[in-house]
Amino acid sequence: MAPKEEIVDAEVSDEEEPEIEEIEEPTEGDVKTEAPEEAPEAVPEEEIIDERIYTVPLRKAYWTGSRLKRANRSVRILQKFVERHMKPEAILIQPEVNEKIWERGIQKPPRRIRIRATKNDENLVRVYLAEG
Repeated sequence: MAPKEEIVDAEVSDEEEPEIEEIEEPTEGDVKTEAPEEAPEAVPEEEIIDERIYTVPLRKAYWTGSRLKRANRSVRILQKFVERHMKPEAILIQPEVNEKIWERGIQKPPRRIRIRATKNDENLVRVYLAEG
């Protein structure tokens, strides 16, 4: 039988371990980059009082005045239509509706457009594009 080899554990000294640097606490003059202590309060959603879907005829823009102002006139016709039917204090036309009117340029706005008008508790009417 062969003699067993003895395994000698190598002792690791404290000097061989890497040193860990300590981070100093910032003083009062230093700028702190911490997260805010309290999250901002969520803005409550506006309560919708009335919601209606309309098909607004814009054909009048074609036969009144210059052909180079038809899209501008179509937006004004839309505003007057919403004022007449919803009786708002203010009207907000969403960008999708404006882009739909201006889609084919200033000379060829659509003859009619389907919208969804919502009125909130502050008597503000928002005009959205109706689906379909």
